[in-house]
Amino acid sequence: MPFLNLHFHRSLSSLSSAADALLADKALTLLKRHTYHLNSLSSNFTPEAASYLLLKSQNDQTLILKFLKWAQPHPFFTPRCKCLTLHILTKFKLYKSAQSLAEDLAVNTSDEKGNFVFQCLMETYHLCASSSSVFDLVVKSYAHLKLIDKALNIVNLAKSNGFMPGVLSYNAILDAVIRCKKPVTFAEEVFMEMTGNGISPNVFTYNILIRGFSAAGNLDMGLGFFGEMERRGCLPNVVTYNTLIDAHCKLKKIDVAFKLLREMALKGLEPNLISYNVVINGLCREGRMKETSEVLREMSRKGFVPDEVTYNTLVNGYCNDGNFHQALVLHGEMVRNGLTPNVITYTSLINNMCKAGNMNRAMEFFDQMHVRGLHPNERTYTTLINGFCQKGLLNEAFRVLNEMGRKGFSPSLVTYNTLINGHCMLGRVEEALRIIQDMMGKGLAPDLVSYSTIISGFCKCQDLEKAFQMKQEMVGKGVKPDAVTYSSLIQGLCEQSRLTEACDLFQEMLNGGVSPDEFTYTTLIYAYCREGDIKKAFLLHDEMVQKGFLPDVVTYSVLINGLNKQARTREAKRLLLKLFYDESVPSDVTYNTLIENCSNIEFKSAVALIKGFCMKGLMNEADRVFESMLQRNYNPDEAAYNVIIHGHCRAGNIEKAYDLYKEMVNLGFLPHTVTVIALVKALFTVGKMDELSKVIANTLKSCKLTDAELAKVLIEINHREGNMDAAFNVLTEMAKDGLLPNSG
Repeated sequence: MPFLNLHFHRSLSSLSSAADALLADKALTLLKRHTYHLNSLSSNFTPEAASYLLLKSQNDQTLILKFLKWAQPHPFFTPRCKCLTLHILTKFKLYKSAQSLAEDLAVNTSDEKGNFVFQCLMETYHLCASSSSVFDLVVKSYAHLKLIDKALNIVNLAKSNGFMPGVLSYNAILDAVIRCKKPVTFAEEVFMEMTGNGISPNVFTYNILIRGFSAAGNLDMGLGFFGEMERRGCLPNVVTYNTLIDAHCKLKKIDVAFKLLREMALKGLEPNLISYNVVINGLCREGRMKETSEVLREMSRKGFVPDEVTYNTLVNGYCNDGNFHQALVLHGEMVRNGLTPNVITYTSLINNMCKAGNMNRAMEFFDQMHVRGLHPNERTYTTLINGFCQKGLLNEAFRVLNEMGRKGFSPSLVTYNTLINGHCMLGRVEEALRIIQDMMGKGLAPDLVSYSTIISGFCKCQDLEKAFQMKQEMVGKGVKPDAVTYSSLIQGLCEQSRLTEACDLFQEMLNGGVSPDEFTYTTLIYAYCREGDIKKAFLLHDEMVQKGFLPDVVTYSVLINGLNKQARTREAKRLLLKLFYDESVPSDVTYNTLIENCSNIEFKSAVALIKGFCMKGLMNEADRVFESMLQRNYNPDEAAYNVIIHGHCRAGNIEKAYDLYKEMVNLGFLPHTVTVIALVKALFTVGKMDELSKVIANTLKSCKLTDAELAKVLIEINHREGNMDAAFNVLTEMAKDGLLPNSG
């Protein structure tokens, strides 16, 4: 002990002069009593005085932290002083403060490889009885800043000076390698060096490696490390399993992910909320939305409450699956539970509203984002711009574009293409050309979509000269026309009865290695039918099939029309029979082919056929048409469900109507107001109050109403039953949505 004291005093005397010692003592006095007077010393304070103070007070944690707070911004607090402080902080196990100081040292010290910092650490090491853990801390700090080469150099310098950095250093470097997305082979080399030096990897080491290799798409290597850790007796934890489950989900191996989830229990590990969220995300990615309900039930049994990640994932999943009704229900539930949807979720909701053409609701979600302090991203703005363009509301689209610019987002090529398409849809092709000039002025070159959209616009306006000029320009710019470009030009020529030129262009297309699509063939087939050349039309039809393109409903309608116009009704009938009974005909070619059939039936489509039977009370026939649609894998749309439910309500088949309603809602369709009113009245008439309550609840959740008629019906029913509280509740809900009952 006397030897240590002698060494300590020699250290102090060698580090400082009498003047430095006096300054340090003054600072110590002020640190203990009047810290606000310390700045009076700062201009004269020296690195030597700082070192003296640090060594003298190295056993007083409070004084050291006070001094660090004061000294850190000042020039006298040199790298050597910082290294001395690091030794002391590490000895006190004040790792957070030590790492912050080490990162400051790394960033603000001119030190190309880390040699200078290591030298300072070595010179000050013995002054305060430090330990090798200080080197682990410095390596971790460099790695945290992604200074991987410097971190590795310090590890090597430590080894060459007799110190062996521990697993903490290597884990930090491995983590940095993975975060920097360096080649995973580099991570493997670091791992081999680590084990070669006799350092045993721990569960964190393996988790980092499994995460890195899985993220790089090398799941087999990740599984190899998983097997190795078990062989070494290193037990995996929940993070290990979550990483593997996530990797399998991303590779669409959901069933394997489920096995891993079940395996956790066998290993004595309980899945956490992250485990379930990862599985739900995997199911949503694959569109297996029904299975998410079972996972949610299991979560509930285990006592887990869905968090923002759960809800955001599910809302996005249902939006992508086209079940907007359920997405809205979950969004409402999420908000009621005090959770905030994220930008991605709001963008999905906005996108679905734009697809439905409901721009008012889309803007409501957009405004909600601002209220909740969320910042729309480029995709949000582009989605809204596209929505307004599709509705022909270009002024509103430009207002969103201007806000996008004010918020610091530059329109992307996708944004500009959206605006170009919006103008072309309205026939304002010259203005669309000016948008192309604007985007080129901002350094964005038009792509295939830009040119094809403009060409299509000119063709629709019958200005084929400019359309072909645009084609020439795009080829000159190195942009190769595709099937869409050629199809637009061929259609334009056909509409002007320039069939020979259309055929020449078709041949040019083939010679250029561009494969025609269904639209190209159908356009030419239509042109030949119009010219009365049915033989050539059928030859093209046969060629189309031989090339693997299945004719669609439009193609068959065109051929049937052509046969009818030539009074070849027998052949038209045969083609209709082929349409309904030949298995080679694609499943999506169905009743819509009745558009112009040889029997001159009054119905324009399958929905019209169902509607006609319903109006005549022939519900068995309507059901047969509906069922045949299902049998041929043609999914009935919203209109079909609305028509047949209304028909069964009128016919008094209430149970059938309610079953179809449930089926409709489960498929994500929102019943029309007229359908809901008919069903509510029918259920009330036969006293099915439970079913009635469910319909009302679903209706209030979806708020898909075109007028206030439903409110009136609900109020009348509750009034008649004496349920005035329920009546007032309905009225309140409708009022919130701006839907008040009609008078009278």
